[in-house]
Amino acid sequence: MSIVLALAVTLLTFALLFMVIRIKARQHNDLVNRMEYFSGAAVQLRQQRLRGVKPTEIAKDRLRNWLRRAGGWLRQIQHSNRMDLKMQQADWPLLGSEYEVMLGLFGGLCALIMLAATLEPLFALLSFIGGVLAGLAFLNIYIKRRQKAFTTQLGDMLIMVANALRAGFSFMQAFELIAKEMDAPIGREVQKVVNEVNIGVDVETALDNMQKRVNSPDFELVVTAVVIQRQVGGNLAQILDTISDTINNRVRMRREIMTLTAQGRASGVVLALMPVGVGFIMSLVNPAYLRPLFEEPVGQACVAGAIVMEIIGFLVIRRIVNIKF
Repeated sequence: MSIVLALAVTLLTFALLFMVIRIKARQHNDLVNRMEYFSGAAVQLRQQRLRGVKPTEIAKDRLRNWLRRAGGWLRQIQHSNRMDLKMQQADWPLLGSEYEVMLGLFGGLCALIMLAATLEPLFALLSFIGGVLAGLAFLNIYIKRRQKAFTTQLGDMLIMVANALRAGFSFMQAFELIAKEMDAPIGREVQKVVNEVNIGVDVETALDNMQKRVNSPDFELVVTAVVIQRQVGGNLAQILDTISDTINNRVRMRREIMTLTAQGRASGVVLALMPVGVGFIMSLVNPAYLRPLFEEPVGQACVAGAIVMEIIGFLVIRRIVNIKF
């Protein structure tokens, strides 16, 4: 009952604040429109409307500008930002400081919702931390999927480069062909290499930067082979064919291992979710049955111990089925 009352009070407060803000914003917009009708900003806005630019796109531009300013302020108080490399690995058009601002906003939103629902500052703090960790987890999952897609395309890329070299193309001409013909992520990454070389960066440095973005041990073999060939010479097309065969064999072996360990990974997920599912069903059938677990100190200690052991068991199973080669 207290949670419902807290939610009702919070929603009513937000509704009143929203109405006041809308009234003030409308008065402010009327004044601004009257004062800036003949200004450069108003002319630009009318030109955008004539070109068919939607108001939602204008709102997105304003949001991007605000994120850029907030990220710039955050960068001034930071000595270094490792999140910039993460943004390059994900190929997102953001700076690391801008994504950190977004994480803070998402965590604050989660904390505000939890505070309105429970009126407990501790739960709100935990929700803020959970929101930030969820954003970081989403970023890492996206980067891993992109790296996996890159590794899958790498064998075909090397075959195309080797065939282009045999046809008389130079190495950079072959890369330009890859950038035009292949899809993302490998086409995007190769295009970045071509752009860096066009502005004066040497090929070795551009390939090293690409390796930092994709973080692929298979592509590291390619970078090493290209650097050695440019220093001492040799048949680069034949070397790339050999590396392509090695990469394709590793990809095939990795898929076979994923198939053989699928049952173990599924067992870990099922065993981790089964207690939660059973507890939810029992709470629906007989709510009073599990109440001592959450109200009594001994029950709370048992629940905490069970959660810790569940996490340990899940991590152990993942460690067993995670075969590296």
